[in-house]
Amino acid sequence: MSTKNRENRAAKQKARARRANRYQDGVGQDAAERHAATVNFVGRVLWEAASGPSEAEARMLAAELASGRHGARRSVDTAVDLVLRRALGHTWTGGWQPYDVFQIARRRLTETGTGLLVDAIAGELGQRAAASVHWRWRAQLDEIGAVVWWEADRPQFGQWAEKHGHTHEYALGAVIAALAMLMTLPKLPEIPLPDEGSARTGVDERMLAKVRGLLAKAESSQFPEEAEALSAKAQELMSRYSFERALVEAEQGSGARGTGRRFWLDNPYPGAKASLVSAVAKANRCRAVSYEKLGFVALVGHEVDLELVELLSTSLLVQATEAMLTTGRQVTRTGQSRTRSFRQSFLLAYAQRIGERLAEADHATSEQVSDERLLPVLARRTKEVDDLFETMFPEVVLRARTISNHAGWDAGRAAAEAAKLGVDRARIT
Repeated sequence: MSTKNRENRAAKQKARARRANRYQDGVGQDAAERHAATVNFVGRVLWEAASGPSEAEARMLAAELASGRHGARRSVDTAVDLVLRRALGHTWTGGWQPYDVFQIARRRLTETGTGLLVDAIAGELGQRAAASVHWRWRAQLDEIGAVVWWEADRPQFGQWAEKHGHTHEYALGAVIAALAMLMTLPKLPEIPLPDEGSARTGVDERMLAKVRGLLAKAESSQFPEEAEALSAKAQELMSRYSFERALVEAEQGSGARGTGRRFWLDNPYPGAKASLVSAVAKANRCRAVSYEKLGFVALVGHEVDLELVELLSTSLLVQATEAMLTTGRQVTRTGQSRTRSFRQSFLLAYAQRIGERLAEADHATSEQVSDERLLPVLARRTKEVDDLFETMFPEVVLRARTISNHAGWDAGRAAAEAAKLGVDRARIT
């Protein structure tokens, strides 16, 4: 930044300080008026600090607000609460959900900033009527640990800083960083939520818990026969449930509409991992769109199928990562590292072959099912998913990925051949 720009910013900061002092020292103002004026002023400063200055300037503003020259600490803390809740409210209207904000914060903020936002989420949704918060959002609050623990008669932000032993200046710096991140989040397609009275679309949590347990055991087993037996049981449980629910809902005329969710990916190689999730989704009558820069895959489908995609994708990502790491580092004859290109190609090949195996299994299952009602039911559900997908993502761009390491490609396909498809519909009888 040039000297002239720094001088201009310094002048603006001094002007804000003079305005704040006029607000606080004005003749005839009582305590309530001074409090309101300070809250209003600090709120504007926080928005400006989050939207413009460099990190160094943001720290200066945090120090200035923490100095006490612009109002009582209680007034400053009240302004923080209001600004954070306002920012989160804008984020919800932009298509983001509580779990999404938590995941993006983990990637872009410090642990302190992430914790601040988790509590801010609890505060923003906690001020709403309980009946107005959808059950899926309530489940996400439980998942990220967002609970109201503070006393209602004092500003939440001040109590958060005290609880974690942060100075006022340091805590305000975390607020500015969190606000800056929220301001840069792009608008996302809104995910339609299941009806509140739909009993979560008939998904049986006890059955899903059994499947998760079986998959975990299959992943950790050192004995192929045991792993196959565990996988076969998981396949039968999940697949039978999925088909049975589709038939029951069709018969009762209570079929749930399509919905969506976001599957967050860990670094490294998020693009290649997204390809694996997309392959699993395609084989299970779901659609997928990769948001590689943000770090997630958007999935569209029916609730039961989405559960299946999440369970199987999670299991296969574990298996793929373990198989990839066992190959070790890759170098050329001259000692140049090829590890990154090898692993990228490995995961892409793994995803392609897994998709082929799942498609083969799905085709075999469709031939085994004797109920003639199933095929038209599945066809209708596929159309519902396609229609919703087109509504949510009218301008999807297909992207081709280049394979730069053929050794990695061959190794990835070989690993996919050995992968245990823990929820495989081919086991249905």
